[in-house]
Amino acid sequence: MDSDIKQALQRIVGTENVTDSLIDLVPYSYDASEYHHRPDAAVWAQSSSQVSAILKLASEYNIPVTPRGAGTGLSGVTVPLHGGIVLDLSKMNKILKISIEDRFVVVQPGVVYAKLEEALKPYGFFYPPDPASSKVSTLGGNVATNAGGMKGAKYGTTRDYVLGLEVVLADGTVLRPGGTVMKCSSGYDLVKLFVGSEGTLGVITEIILKINPRPQAVSTCTASFDDLKQAGKAVTEIMHSGIIPSALEILDEQCILCLNRAQNLNMTERAATLLAETDGYTQEEVDFQMSKVIEAFKKNKAREIILADSPEKIEELWVARRAIYGAVARLYPNIIVEDVTVPISKVVDMLIGIQGIRERYKVVIPVLGHIGDGNLHPYLTYDSTSPEETEQIKKVEAEVSELAISLGGTLTGEHGIGIGKARFMTLEHDRGEMRIMNGLKKLLDPNNILNPGKMGLDL
Repeated sequence: MDSDIKQALQRIVGTENVTDSLIDLVPYSYDASEYHHRPDAAVWAQSSSQVSAILKLASEYNIPVTPRGAGTGLSGVTVPLHGGIVLDLSKMNKILKISIEDRFVVVQPGVVYAKLEEALKPYGFFYPPDPASSKVSTLGGNVATNAGGMKGAKYGTTRDYVLGLEVVLADGTVLRPGGTVMKCSSGYDLVKLFVGSEGTLGVITEIILKINPRPQAVSTCTASFDDLKQAGKAVTEIMHSGIIPSALEILDEQCILCLNRAQNLNMTERAATLLAETDGYTQEEVDFQMSKVIEAFKKNKAREIILADSPEKIEELWVARRAIYGAVARLYPNIIVEDVTVPISKVVDMLIGIQGIRERYKVVIPVLGHIGDGNLHPYLTYDSTSPEETEQIKKVEAEVSELAISLGGTLTGEHGIGIGKARFMTLEHDRGEMRIMNGLKKLLDPNNILNPGKMGLDL
């Protein structure tokens, strides 16, 4: 990095919070995806005023800036594709306020999801979006990608809980859209504009989140099916039964095989396994909901239904669900974690279509997902040292995206577009939509310094 720019950064954040050392930059060249590119420098900011000064400097010298939290993203959102500065927000990790009476919290972007959950427990409240990476992912990253999770069918995604933000624009301007009220219809909804924008429009430096009372009772069960269509019909009937499970997950046979091989879990290997959870404020309420779930399972010929009979058993089931990525990663050299969402009625068509792609290309694709809201995660496995496999997996990735769009779905339900899905944006968004998105990007970031190369906005 140019010495004058480095010195200017050091004046803003301190010498100890700027580095251009190779050994420091390598970890900032990648996230949890398969993409990588090294930045020219990494900077740790500790306040919105520092972020503002950094962006003013970057704007003056036309230096790309890539905001980063924990780097757990699966689509390359935090990979500095054009080099420049990685702006690490992990030191901005304070919970600034908890207001139980008004049902909100104020946090900095570097707060880890699990830390907030722990802070809310004594009050009997929780923050519902529950990403699989909750123990390590930061709330700033969750907001930037509109993260979802296993409780999305009942509780929604991050976007449903963001009441207000503090955002620094490319020229250093600090905006504070939204606030601490539960409802607002004043002007354009700028809060929602920044949620899911992947750091391309501004850098989030403070977040106001809505919180909910924590359910007092939970019930969990699993059911295995010999036929994907039967599993799909069971899901449809559950969602039409008048109750909404707090979680409804699917693991296909290849997922179970991977878990059994890598974790020695000895789970039943059938076409599909559904994992359902109901929650509420009385045990009677929860048991009634679960009875409806089990009724749908039985009606659609579930081969094995296991109702968890203790908190330890419930935790065991969820640990297995969260362990799938690690299990697949232990067995295959490289993974692209796909993230598509289709209408719930089309989930079975999506699963059958993926089976066809799997057979056509002779590739292992374990599939899991939040079937209660139509969000599936096919794990595309390959060996990046093989040029043939690398080229083939690109075709597989394209076919999975095309299939989702053809079924009325979307390219991503919770991971974001990033680098991985940028080339497919025009499959989902027409010229008018892309023109508006590019226009917003140009308005708020005229020099294209904020996370360039992402979301297909500057290709």
